[in-house]
Parts: sequence; structure tokens; C-alpha cells
Amino acid sequence: MLMTDPAVASSGLQEWSEPVIFDQLFGAYQRLVRDDDLARGLTRLHARVWRALIGGDLRSFELLRKTLVDALQHCNLTLDHLAEVDGEIMIELLDVVISRYNRSHHVARAYHLALMRLAGHLGPARLAA
Repeated sequence: MLMTDPAVASSGLQEWSEPVIFDQLFGAYQRLVRDDDLARGLTRLHARVWRALIGGDLRSFELLRKTLVDALQHCNLTLDHLAEVDGEIMIELLDVVISRYNRSHHVARAYHLALMRLAGHLGPARLAA
């Protein structure tokens, strides 16, 4: 079956994106907090935020995102740091899609649209609302 639907691509993201996201998060938090235990804790929490977002559980996403923002504030990290880390994840996911599906424009387009849908939920402005 040819995948051209962003909803099907979102399901595909659920299958393969978690290790990519986790690695990206851990690297980012290691740079930002320079404490591996704290970086692991923030990574696990932030990965749960992404899992809820990709899974379409927006209620859990919003609750977990608020918890993450509170945790980041305790580490003297800001919404700018959060936006930077989420941006790095989006770029990494897009890079994976481009390299993995470079011969199938329909599949790559579906993933691209799914990633755009996710990006619409990530903006710091939504957090302040």
C-alpha cells in the first residue's frame, strides 16, 4: 500500500522515531545542564512529551509539556532552550525522512506533512497562552 496520508505517516513515526528523539534529547540536555543524571531525567520527561504528541494524545501532551516547562525552569532553562531542543529534533526527524525515503516522494511528502502538523503544536507561544 502506498503511503500518502499524513495520519499514516504519524503512525510510522511512532514506530521508528523514539530512539532518534531520545538520542537527540540526551545530547542536547548534556550540553545544556552538564549533569548526566539531570540530563537523563529531562530526556525521559521530554521524550514522553514527544511520544504523546506523535501519538496524537494532545491532552497528555499539554500536561506533560507544562510539567517539562516547570522542570526546565528549575534548571534555569527557558522556553528558548525548549524551542531550540525541539527544533533540533524536528530537523533530525526531517533528515531521517529525507535520507530514508529519498526515492519515494509520496512517502516523504506524507512524513513531511505529519512533521508540519507536529510542529504546529510545539511553538512557545502556545505555552504562554
